Amino acid sequence: MAIKRVVAWQIAQEMKAQHLSKTALAQKMHTSRAALNRLLDETDTSLTLTTLTSAAKALGKNLRIELA
Repeated sequence: MAIKRVVAWQIAQEMKAQHLSKTALAQKMHTSRAALNRLLDETDTSLTLTTLTSAAKALGKNLRIELA
């Protein structure tokens, strides 16, 4: 749950930095605003790598997942 909270926060911060609304980011991700709301909901843990990758690409970022 902590990881989801951080990911949701990072996406929200990047949206603010790029002045992107939820609707605009959802369009760039080729998904619905409801799906984006689930991504940004820190209590909804049903997150897929596909969704994360799509959000990262739409924001012009790369997704990096690693085990340490």
